[in-house]
Amino acid sequence: MNTTIESGLANQLIPTEAELIQRAKNMIPTLIARADACEKARMVPPETVKEFEEAGFFNIVRPKALGGYEMSPHVFYKVLHEIGRGCGSSAWVLMVIGIHNWEMALFPEQASQDLWGKDPNAKTSSSYHPWGKVERVEGGYLMNGTWRFSSGCDHCTWAILGGMIFNKETGAVEDNRVMLVPRTDYTISDNWYVFGLAGSGSKDLILENVFVPEHRTHSLLDCFNMVDAEKRNPLYRTSFGNTFSFAVASVMIGIAQGAIDVYIEQMRVRTNTMDGSKTGLSPYVRDRLGHASSKVRGAKARLAAAMAEMEKTIAEGRQIPMMDRANYKWDAGRIGRDAEEAVHLLYKATAARGTMLSNPIQRFLRDALVGSNHITLNADDSAGNAGGVMLGAETTDLVL
Repeated sequence: MNTTIESGLANQLIPTEAELIQRAKNMIPTLIARADACEKARMVPPETVKEFEEAGFFNIVRPKALGGYEMSPHVFYKVLHEIGRGCGSSAWVLMVIGIHNWEMALFPEQASQDLWGKDPNAKTSSSYHPWGKVERVEGGYLMNGTWRFSSGCDHCTWAILGGMIFNKETGAVEDNRVMLVPRTDYTISDNWYVFGLAGSGSKDLILENVFVPEHRTHSLLDCFNMVDAEKRNPLYRTSFGNTFSFAVASVMIGIAQGAIDVYIEQMRVRTNTMDGSKTGLSPYVRDRLGHASSKVRGAKARLAAAMAEMEKTIAEGRQIPMMDRANYKWDAGRIGRDAEEAVHLLYKATAARGTMLSNPIQRFLRDALVGSNHITLNADDSAGNAGGVMLGAETTDLVL
């Protein structure tokens, strides 16, 4: 138990699930008002991140021993559903930073002390793909190169970065590890110019001859494969790959629901310029809304069912089978696809007005297109992998 970290948040009152979700709902109007500025700044406003912190969102899945609430990831996902209704980029950054606090349970305890010992509210961005070069040296690892797409990095004082470890003699891959690196050891390249999720600030991080001690690393393959999971608190015995994928999918649910909210608001008052009739009376307009809403409700139900099944398996003291993990990854991909399709259905019914930059629905569409492109939501790959496992093949997806 890390008493230094615990003492920093010892007097906090842990809110209920309902309280956290209501706090998120209360933020929606403010997030909507800030969405345009967020996009133009190419980063989430600092005041938004501060409000997330004050609401306790970053503590939801953080271990109690490390100063958090230690609640089910499903609670965190439900908060993301609400935040995404207001601003996709803000939900994305909350998702990334928040889910890292779950991952800290997988690091050696000293890493948590390094991160939160002096600042209990320290935040981490990430770039898990092994973009740069990582070399094993005495006592740790040496890092060089550029790590891409580190969402929310402007608000973080640490980063979690991935790297392949190769055998110096054979050249074979020995491990895929992640390293916890302080902000003083990397520079941020301001190169995030994109058409969707523009406010996520997913910029590049550049490292030159950075040493990372062994205790600030863990094996990404081990955490995906749940090695020694039985030694951890039950909440942290699931696969990080599934936990992270469902977090990304939850942002997509929020974005899609945000588009539905805007569509309903507009179609209730919009009139047909040809005959003056209420646009909301059009069967076409209603059909699109019905189909989009069904996709989002189905996505929420799919997520809830997967989480209930996963948590039941853990509660029974069993490890989650590979077949289930492959199916959960496919669930995440399907959620992302359905959410993106829901927004597209609505956008196509808004005609020329939906293309105006002043119309929020076009931002939801752009955010959904970019969000659904995330590697964890590749529905085609995850469906093929799940089908392969059903047929007795080895998994081809390591992010499970």
